[in-house]
Amino acid sequence: MQDVLTRLERVGLVDDEAFARQFAEQRFGSRKEGTRAVMQGLRAAGIASGLAESVAQDAPGDDEERAADLARSRVSRLSGVPPEKAFARLSSLLMRRGYGPEIARSAARRALEIPFGE
Repeated sequence: MQDVLTRLERVGLVDDEAFARQFAEQRFGSRKEGTRAVMQGLRAAGIASGLAESVAQDAPGDDEERAADLARSRVSRLSGVPPEKAFARLSSLLMRRGYGPEIARSAARRALEIPFGE
């Protein structure tokens, strides 16, 4: 079995780094997931922790930017929802996508145009 894997790696058919970069690109790009979720997904796919962390750190932009983009893209779906429920739903979505609570709440406040400190 090891011989087969070695041969596949040699011809480029098994490349953990290429897989990890493609996986992260898709998750950061179209799904707008946070670093934590991407790293967890990579580790669940069998990628070594060190490689998962390295690939996640190489992502363009940062979690604040991606969280803000996702929040802005979803805020229109919450029209007609009371502000406190809209905030709870949006910040919860962001946390499920792998953003920390502070980043999620901040992005939700900005997208919903809720003044900070309320």
